Amino acid sequence: MHFGRNETDISNFDYHLPVDAPMTKSILRGSRPANEFQAYVGAPKWGYKSWIGKLFPTGTKEANFLGKYASHFNSVEFNATFYQIHSPERMFAWKQMVQEVPDFKFCPKFPQSISHIRRLRNAETQTNEFYTSISVLGTHLGPLFLQLPDNFSPKGFSDLKAYLITLPTEVPVFVEARHKNWFADKAERDGLFNCLRELNIGAVISDTSGRRDCLHMELTIPHAFIRFVDCGNEQMDLLRLGEWVKRLKEWKEHGLQSLYFFIHAGDAPSLSLYSYFIANLNQELELNIQIPGETLN
Repeated sequence: MHFGRNETDISNFDYHLPVDAPMTKSILRGSRPANEFQAYVGAPKWGYKSWIGKLFPTGTKEANFLGKYASHFNSVEFNATFYQIHSPERMFAWKQMVQEVPDFKFCPKFPQSISHIRRLRNAETQTNEFYTSISVLGTHLGPLFLQLPDNFSPKGFSDLKAYLITLPTEVPVFVEARHKNWFADKAERDGLFNCLRELNIGAVISDTSGRRDCLHMELTIPHAFIRFVDCGNEQMDLLRLGEWVKRLKEWKEHGLQSLYFFIHAGDAPSLSLYSYFIANLNQELELNIQIPGETLN
């Protein structure tokens, strides 16, 4: 995901996170304590050839990337579902590749045929096909996320609400809004997040250096889904990730029940960002997430 990545000089970039929105404080304050906090950290896909010899053993074939990936990470932002609705058979094959990791979660992205082509209208058939397909994942199915097109403005609010109301409630859903008017106008912003809260749907938080308005810090449910985009400067990204560790520790202490955190770091991502983030998350939140690359298998 290159959305919002700032290609200009970031030497004066303010990497600190904004303060929490009032709704976030309200949501966490009213949250029931979770029996066990769940945290998932991963990448936007499992197939990076640059990880051969680093994360994957030398000679690993692309067909085997998923199984190797799942032995290091506990989740993946499942962007493959955006480009097409895969057959249940294809989903079953992917599920079989992670059977040795019972807690592994796929987090599917809604297909573009629903979000970008039909723009949430007259998409009943496609939505049913999508849900039928991903249901095959069973216990490996994590939350879904619906990315609205960049040009999907608040003018489409009625279409968005009408579509969200129709979705099954058994599988958690998060919505990612990108158009600037969702955040520039307080009434539009409040309307969006109040709607999500009423429907028990989450809000994706996008942390990217060129679109700080998308770093809205609004939790509409006591669960967080965060998409972090590197800025091209590793030292700056480590500072940014450190800020997230501190904030997530606070959220967990105040009632956050689960976390899905995906790091986008280019086409040949370094493992250092993932390792740093997970190691510090483990220490500060008293977790035991495997650090990728500690063992090569």
